[in-house]
Amino acid sequence: MVSQMVLVRRGGRPRLAALAAAAVLVLAPALAACSDDGDDAGGTTTSTTAPPGTTAPPPGAAPDDPVAAKAEVTRNWTAFFDPKTPTAEKVRLLENGEQMQPVLAAFAGNENAAMTAAKVTGVEFTSATDANVTYDLLVGGSPALPGAQGTSILQDGTWKVSMKSLCGLVELSGVTVPGC
Repeated sequence: MVSQMVLVRRGGRPRLAALAAAAVLVLAPALAACSDDGDDAGGTTTSTTAPPGTTAPPPGAAPDDPVAAKAEVTRNWTAFFDPKTPTAEKVRLLENGEQMQPVLAAFAGNENAAMTAAKVTGVEFTSATDANVTYDLLVGGSPALPGAQGTSILQDGTWKVSMKSLCGLVELSGVTVPGC
C-alpha cells in the first residue's frame, strides 16, 4: 500500500490535488476555529500511510482474539467517523480523546463533516496493541480518500482511532490544530 502512495505522488498529481481538495473541503471549515496562531514549539509531523517495509506481524504479535479485535476496530472507526455519533462518544473512541475534544466539537456543527464517513476495508495487527487500518473516507457516500491508511491503538481496553491518523487527515487540510 505504501507503493500506491508513491505512485500517487509521482504520477498522479491530478488525483493528489483532488484528494487534497476533498480533505480541505471536509476538514478546513471544522478545524479553522481550532487553529493555533502561536508558535508551534513542539510540532511533530504525522502521516496516515503505513511505515515502509510493513509486513505481516511476527508470531504472537496479534491480540489474543484477533477476530473480535478486528470487529471492534472496524466498529469503532466507523462510529468515530459517523456524523451521527455524539462528540462524547467520539472522545471515547479517539486515542487521548480528551485533549482533542475542541477539534471534535468543531466537527459536530460542521455541515461538511456531517457528510463525511469512513468505511474500513482492512485491519492488520502489527502487535497486540497496534493495528494498521485501511479505509475509504467518504463524502456524501462517495470515496474522497479511497484506500487511506491509518492506525488503531488499544488504549484502556478499547481499540481507538489513533491521534496520528486524525492528525494526518488534519495535516492534509493545511490547518494547524493544537494537539497535532
